[in-house]
Amino acid sequence: MALAYRRAEDGYGTWQARVWDGRYNYRNLGRADDHMEANGIDVLDFYQAQGKARVVFETITKGRPHSAPITVADAAKHYLTWYTEQRKAVRETEHTLRVHILSRLGDKLVSELTALQIRTWLERLAATPARVRTSAFAKKQGYRKPPQTAEQKRARRATANRILSILKALLNKAFHDGLVGDDTAWRQVRPFPRVDEPRIRFLTDAEATRLVSACRPDFRPLVQAALLTGARVGELTALRIYDVNVATGQIYVAQSKSGRPRFIPLNPEGALLFRQLIVGKLGDQLAFVKKDGKPWGKNHHVRSLLEACAAANIRPAISFHELRHTYASHLAQAGVDLLTISKLLGHADTRITSRHYAHLADRTLAAAVTKLPSFGGIPVSAVR
Repeated sequence: MALAYRRAEDGYGTWQARVWDGRYNYRNLGRADDHMEANGIDVLDFYQAQGKARVVFETITKGRPHSAPITVADAAKHYLTWYTEQRKAVRETEHTLRVHILSRLGDKLVSELTALQIRTWLERLAATPARVRTSAFAKKQGYRKPPQTAEQKRARRATANRILSILKALLNKAFHDGLVGDDTAWRQVRPFPRVDEPRIRFLTDAEATRLVSACRPDFRPLVQAALLTGARVGELTALRIYDVNVATGQIYVAQSKSGRPRFIPLNPEGALLFRQLIVGKLGDQLAFVKKDGKPWGKNHHVRSLLEACAAANIRPAISFHELRHTYASHLAQAGVDLLTISKLLGHADTRITSRHYAHLADRTLAAAVTKLPSFGGIPVSAVR
């Protein structure tokens, strides 16, 4: 079943339910509350439209033989079959399912899940310390210290929210495909509010210069490229010589997290860096390789970055993703608009960009505080 919103030529929106029962059945539910108050009858808000759509679904499918009860593990397998064909982050999703979802909920029947069970699982997930990389020969998984500070708790809740979204996605897939008949339990579980706004850390010019200088020779170009393009580590390590166009001063990112390829323009320093990288290499060779000529694999950069941060006296050490934040933050502070930054970063829309960098791009606030009086104008050093 699907709930659709359609806007007519007169500017009014309408709600429509679509149910598959061997063929598609369409039912108009009523007008949307775009220009008038919802009354639950012929003018509906989103939740009222959901309720009406559910009634339509039950009416159309009444008497239809239901599938055998499935477990969360069965629903996850069904979801992964679809996900593998439609999405890119398959390994990460499989890992999240195995470690955080199936280990706790895998054997439970979807039809018997309750909102309380899911909410308890979510709260336990948020309270559990983050996992750390552990040797395959270790007897048990290693964990960081339990979250203590407000920022650590916020981060764990934000992680729990992301895992909840995967659980809901696989359960919704099972519901929409007719494998289960009710989705009330997980619809009633809300994510933790106001936890997806982390404090963005970025390097100053001096810190970035020290970091680049402290990198070992084969790692240094990768760090420089991240600072000059804002590209993700996976995007850079997959870059090939034919993706670099020194004539136009651009690189082409073919595989991105959003699934949308993009061109990234280079400033003079970036153009010089990539011009040096392509010397003597063939078009299908990787632009960035390790000193032994082998590709940079996933997480191969982690130790090198930690060592460079220690040598450059950058504390706490940054992650590679914070080089991307540095690129975007400096653009925002230079007055570049958020839409442009969003396109350069390859974000699906400006909401993510705005959440992270709007405070840096807002010149109105900076201009406002200049109107404050001097309050005597006495330098702190002059106060005895």
